[in-house]
Amino acid sequence: MSFWQELQTAAGVSGIYLWFTLFFIVFSFVLGSIFPNRRERLRNAVLLFLCSLFGFFLAASILYYGGSKEGGTYRWTLWATYLIAGTAIISVARVLIFDGILHALKLDIPRIIQELITALAFIILIIGLLSFIGFNLTGIFATSAILTAIIGFSLQDTLVNFMGGMSMELDNTVNVGDWIRVDKYEGRVKEIRWRQTSIETRDWDTVVIPNSMLIKGQVVILGKRTNAPRQHRMWVYFNVDFRYSPTDVVDAVENALRAEPITHVAQDPQIHCIVFEFKESYINYAVRYWLTDLALTDPVNSVVRTRIFSALKRADIPLSIPAQSLFITEDDAQHRARKHEKEIAHRVEVLNNVELFHTLTEKEKCELAERLSVAPFVRSEAMTRQGAEAHWLYVITKGNAEVRVTVDGGGLSKHVADLKTGDFFGEMGMMTGEKRAATVIAATETECYRIDKEAFQTIVRRRPEIAEDISHVLARRRVELDAAREGLNEEAKHQRVKKTQNDMLNRIRDFFTI
Repeated sequence: MSFWQELQTAAGVSGIYLWFTLFFIVFSFVLGSIFPNRRERLRNAVLLFLCSLFGFFLAASILYYGGSKEGGTYRWTLWATYLIAGTAIISVARVLIFDGILHALKLDIPRIIQELITALAFIILIIGLLSFIGFNLTGIFATSAILTAIIGFSLQDTLVNFMGGMSMELDNTVNVGDWIRVDKYEGRVKEIRWRQTSIETRDWDTVVIPNSMLIKGQVVILGKRTNAPRQHRMWVYFNVDFRYSPTDVVDAVENALRAEPITHVAQDPQIHCIVFEFKESYINYAVRYWLTDLALTDPVNSVVRTRIFSALKRADIPLSIPAQSLFITEDDAQHRARKHEKEIAHRVEVLNNVELFHTLTEKEKCELAERLSVAPFVRSEAMTRQGAEAHWLYVITKGNAEVRVTVDGGGLSKHVADLKTGDFFGEMGMMTGEKRAATVIAATETECYRIDKEAFQTIVRRRPEIAEDISHVLARRRVELDAAREGLNEEAKHQRVKKTQNDMLNRIRDFFTI
């Protein structure tokens, strides 16, 4: 016979085999375009199938040059060729069935089950091919009990790992994507295989853990609760001296942390600050919050600590200093006086830039400067909130802020203005007691001087005419805002200012009881 006839004999089919090869290659490339993450598997399957073509050519050559169909060389060459071709077909069928058909039907089979089914397919393929070439399987099955005992004894650890992986997949204890803690390792489950489970730690390390350890040992699945979102409770600790009231500390910290949402921190349950422990010279506090992205423990802890520090500083509550530390500063009355005088001069300079206080005398400005308090804010923190009652005026001495207004009681706020160093806000709350008309958010790390009603009340009562001058400033600022929103002309603005000024003056007099 010709070589082509011998090739058809070896392949066991007619010329259709070449068409099947072409179809197999094209179909594999189509699957690769649909499932990009399976392209490497499909590429290897195509290469194996092309290798099987070489095997058929080799088997045909054996027959063409006088070899016998009953010869061992021909039979084993043909067996190996069919095995390679069958392996390629099973690989493509696995992608088609598990990634294509079953996934489209919303039936996602665990990977270890997929591997088990694939392994059974290979076993059936091998046994079928051995039977096809006339290999006697009776002896194998006759000694299967002995072989099973030997294999079970020698591979008992492997079998335990395999059964562990199977049990985890079947009872849904640990899933890919879960965050777990095993011994000293903590990470996200990347994959569950026959022998081991791989987890990726926050340090970008991959830890391979035998499944037997997961079955026999203690495994903590982080942030997993029945019928609840994945959230893990975190703790941030800090210390404050006994001289400061725990109620004041807790209120200052909780108000700061709850004022504006923190990215990756759950809103429910809320953030809490608790008195954790009494130490020798201080109270140990803890902030407790629930993290929604378990990969970001350190960055979120950093944001929480920053807000704690800023909140305590605004409340004039310092973090405790270790009792064993000793600080010695050369100081005297003259040094303190010079330092105080320099600070008051700086504060008076800030007040000079505030239009509201232009009518105050230098002495009155110095008096007011003595009553200023420092109020720092971190980026994204609320400096004041719309609708709040706060009788404070803020003067920005460092940083920038943005003004946002919530319209019609909705949850979304609209950006309406920007504030920079030297700007002030909250004058209506300090002078009339009016609720905040807008929310002011720190766009950068910001520092302010804060003036309250009590600090200004003595000056206004002593010189009531100041109220009239201030009412003009407040009325003009209010009407300028209305004019921009309503498009008022100059005459309308003038009439609105006069009317608004009288209203402002009455409100200031009522608020300060003058």
